[in-house]
Amino acid sequence: MKYHRLPSELFAKNRSRFIAQLPSDCIAIFVSNDEFPSNGDALHPFKQNSDLYWLSGIEQEDSMVILFPDHPDQRYREVLVLVRPNELKEKWDGKRLRVAEAQAISGIQTIVWLDQLEPLLTAWVHLADTICLDSNENDRKSNWLRTSEYRFIDEMQQRYPLHQYCRAARIMNQVRAIKTAEEVAVIQQAIDITEKTFRRLLQFISPGVMEYEIEAEIWHSFLSQRATGPAYGSIIASGDRARTLHYVSNNQACLAGELVLMDFGAAYGGYCADLTRTVPVSGKFSKRQRNVYNACLHLHNYAKGLLRPGITIMDYTDKVGEEATQQFLKLGLLRKSDVKNEDPQNRAYRRYLYHGISHHLGVDVHDLGTKTEPIKAGMVFTIEPGIYIEEEQMGVRIENNVWITRNGNKDLMKNIPITAEDIEALMKK
Repeated sequence: MKYHRLPSELFAKNRSRFIAQLPSDCIAIFVSNDEFPSNGDALHPFKQNSDLYWLSGIEQEDSMVILFPDHPDQRYREVLVLVRPNELKEKWDGKRLRVAEAQAISGIQTIVWLDQLEPLLTAWVHLADTICLDSNENDRKSNWLRTSEYRFIDEMQQRYPLHQYCRAARIMNQVRAIKTAEEVAVIQQAIDITEKTFRRLLQFISPGVMEYEIEAEIWHSFLSQRATGPAYGSIIASGDRARTLHYVSNNQACLAGELVLMDFGAAYGGYCADLTRTVPVSGKFSKRQRNVYNACLHLHNYAKGLLRPGITIMDYTDKVGEEATQQFLKLGLLRKSDVKNEDPQNRAYRRYLYHGISHHLGVDVHDLGTKTEPIKAGMVFTIEPGIYIEEEQMGVRIENNVWITRNGNKDLMKNIPITAEDIEALMKK
């Protein structure tokens, strides 16, 4: 790991919150992600199963977390399974975790080597009535590759057909959505790294710079601050390319007079930041660009005022859509007749704002959490309205991350420059 080790208490608290939702006499088993081959003997960079990481802080492949709170032997109520260190493999691929290291990271005291697990796991399962298994459930998921979790589900159901089974994902969707203060502190570290990087970029951007050069500055700044790297593929989109929401080619020049939309965030300690700012390549907004930018900033602040406990994402999105309609009328993007005759299922404002306003943020950039139930204190969301104008070849998006509290929300990015005036002043320097 590049980052400073997180306190094991963070992961212990996460496990306690998950265990509290398990039925009695239930064993929960989490397996690590696959190592995916790319070409030849090469592998894609390994990314741990987010649930397993959230429970343990372990990023190593071939790992498992087993939780059995009702096991009669206290030693086996929390178990971390690791691949046994192998001298030859370590010469090629680097050092693997030892017992004491894994205990210090996770707070789990019982460590079992993977090659010793099978007879132990059989005995534990025989004591349980219910087996709780993990699955990679996400409403945005579109790839149905049979990954390690699903193969493990197949194996367990074939071996133990008479047990009851439950989905860990149902519990994780609830508990991971509510962040502890310890988790928010790590997210804040990722945000602070992102802030320093953004301020650096304001001094770097000028006409003629390539989008990939901006991306390179992001990588350099993140790594120099001990971040793992970007939390997701950085979007550096100048001019009309800013209308492509997931533009990641980053291979064109930023031209004088254009805006450049930058959507990026650091990954630190397994947690993510997610920032978007749109700035003038030449250092100064035109009158029209400023008007569009300020309308987007108005929507951002309006949305932030709405996002508090009790409202649902659906109601929140509808209210922001109503305000977007008014802003787009003022900008001359919509006419009153457009609004009067709009399709309720495809409202007029959607021509210029065609994505959601907020999503959960945490271990994953699009983190687990409900979209239909009322928002609760402890959740962390992005707020990211945008305005995308095809006929003007312009895209503007402004995004901050907020922590929901009982009394409203706390803007975790409040120190990051956001007004057109502040951005211009910093670029001028």
